[in-house]
Amino acid sequence: MTETAPVRDDAAREAHDLYGLTPDLLRAILEALDREDAIRLEALVVPLHAADIADLLEQIAGPQRGLVIEALRPDIDPDVLAHLDEPLLSDVRERLGMGEFSRLVGALDADDAVEVIGGLDDGLREEVLAAVPAADRRAVQEGLGFPDDSAGRLMRRDVVAAPMFWNVGQTIDHLRSATDLPDEFYAVFAVDPGHKPLGMIGLGAILRSGREVGLGTLVDGEPVTVRADTDQEEVSYLFQQYGPSEVAVVDGAGRLLGAIAFDDMVDVMSEESEEDVLRLGGVAGTDLHDTIARTTRKRFLWLLVNLATAVLASVVIGAFEGAIQQIVALAVLMPIVASMGGNAGTQAMTVAVRALATKDLTRANAARVIVKEIVVGLLNGLLLAVVMGVAAWLWFRDPALGGVIALAMVANLLVAGMSGALIPLALDRFKVDPAVAAGVVLTTVTDVVGFFAFLALGAALLL
Repeated sequence: MTETAPVRDDAAREAHDLYGLTPDLLRAILEALDREDAIRLEALVVPLHAADIADLLEQIAGPQRGLVIEALRPDIDPDVLAHLDEPLLSDVRERLGMGEFSRLVGALDADDAVEVIGGLDDGLREEVLAAVPAADRRAVQEGLGFPDDSAGRLMRRDVVAAPMFWNVGQTIDHLRSATDLPDEFYAVFAVDPGHKPLGMIGLGAILRSGREVGLGTLVDGEPVTVRADTDQEEVSYLFQQYGPSEVAVVDGAGRLLGAIAFDDMVDVMSEESEEDVLRLGGVAGTDLHDTIARTTRKRFLWLLVNLATAVLASVVIGAFEGAIQQIVALAVLMPIVASMGGNAGTQAMTVAVRALATKDLTRANAARVIVKEIVVGLLNGLLLAVVMGVAAWLWFRDPALGGVIALAMVANLLVAGMSGALIPLALDRFKVDPAVAAGVVLTTVTDVVGFFAFLALGAALLL
């Protein structure tokens, strides 16, 4: 890229000193891309934060993405890679070339390098690992040896530890002279001779204390620790529940391996919440940047399962074919009962799934939550029964039909509330992720109960 003079306009200045892609800045970048104005594009995108560059690459099409990457050369921030998800990361890797991609990965912190390399095929993984500096390569390889989405994959290995028998002065002298400390850390772990963490001392406590004060007097209880194979969702819960600045990661013998800081967990918390929302919608993961073929393939299986449940509901309807033929109003009104049951059940299910993830819903309070959802379903059913019963009466001039849909509405919303709480609990008990399967099971229950209750009552009371 040739030397260029700085672009003096509001959008360029905004790129230098503002976090986030504002509409004006994005519009200026898109205009530069449309005109293939490399000078202006470089002035706009180079100063951006790595996370904002990653957002920009996600929002633009393939050819434009290539122009942005060229504008960033040769000074692209390696942290951009850490903010990209597959398959966009694969696309960027192909555009950069394996040599440049490997160089950038080698410049990442070990925990970020583990995350990026972990998604590569075995052959590519070895090629990229070879570009990681020898001093960091062992840490990256050890991190890759832990299970996906585990504490071992998340942790920083350059943890700051000091013997419990040291005093503040010795600790400060060590921090000043050591050359292998992380760029940012918030606490010092006090360890025993076996390198097992005995406590954690915040930097604030160290800086406020005299040099002669022993670390043992500054330790406030035992540190929060997790094993390296602990699932990241469990680690996320610890941060949300107890709010530590750092969590110690230990091996099976309790020896300190590394640490996870609260800022390392921000993306994990977001990912876990996003994963639950996507799975409740029947999507295994975000497919915003997937090809049409991959997106279709991912969604088809779930839709096929839903088709099977829809056929079951149709079988129930078919059992009352005669009644529907005699009273056409039943066919007009029956989707309302099933739909309202499904909506009410989804409300209860969403709350239950999220509460299970945050451990707010446990065996200790499960019965109370189920009873609450049953009562809520009953009350909403009664209120909606009055509204729909009167509406059906006036619509078809048949008070008996209004009574039938009112009774069916009460029954289905009661069952929906109970099922919305019970189904996630039951799935969780059998070690099945409620976010994955609860939706399809609930839909089946509310459709079958709704159709059966309405048509059975209609056949019994109206014929």
